[in-house]
Amino acid sequence: MGKGKLKKWRENSDLNNVFEPPLDEVIEGKEFYKGTWSSEVFGNDGPIVLELGCGKGEYTVGQARLMPEKNFVGVDIKGHRFWRGAKTADEEALENVAFLRTRIEFIDRFFGENEVSEIWLTFSDPQPKDEKGTKRITSPIFVERYKKFLKPGSKLRIKTDSPLVYEWTLEQYIEKGYNILLKSDDVYGSFIETVDPLLKQLLEIKTYYERMWLEEGRKIHYLEIEV
Repeated sequence: MGKGKLKKWRENSDLNNVFEPPLDEVIEGKEFYKGTWSSEVFGNDGPIVLELGCGKGEYTVGQARLMPEKNFVGVDIKGHRFWRGAKTADEEALENVAFLRTRIEFIDRFFGENEVSEIWLTFSDPQPKDEKGTKRITSPIFVERYKKFLKPGSKLRIKTDSPLVYEWTLEQYIEKGYNILLKSDDVYGSFIETVDPLLKQLLEIKTYYERMWLEEGRKIHYLEIEV
């Protein structure tokens, strides 16, 4: 195991904005922080927005800067990845940011009914070998989990470089009867000039890997549904 990972894990344990419940207890069914994020973590009643599979946390931190009236939780199983986002939020004294280390399949053990107002899925693993798509966190199977803690009428936003994720997910949502609010197979084409100013700012937040993919000429896709 690299020394860099160990160092980041140690630093995470000292950050007040990082939450790392024991994974074995989560797997056994124990719940953590459920229903208490507003009162115990953020200390306010602002809406809570999740970024699931947050990687380095660029979207979580970027949104928190733009919307201080909302609270943001980045979720990923790899704490050494979101270490950068957690450190940045700490250095900038962003009190509306938290990071949670867990697996997405257990996400409903951390949030109570109507506790979350919005979800972002940014550049999720396309799981190309998963023909049925049951492991993709954009799938309707996962959406059913999200609905357990999302407020009615909440938005699920997906940003991806994967045509597979975009096309398959869109097809699945149409089949399940979800209300498709926005869709684009080329975010940075003409589409981005047609959305409202705040969404434009949000879409222009670019992760480390997104910048690499754009340099390679890949197109970025966006999908937004009502849940």
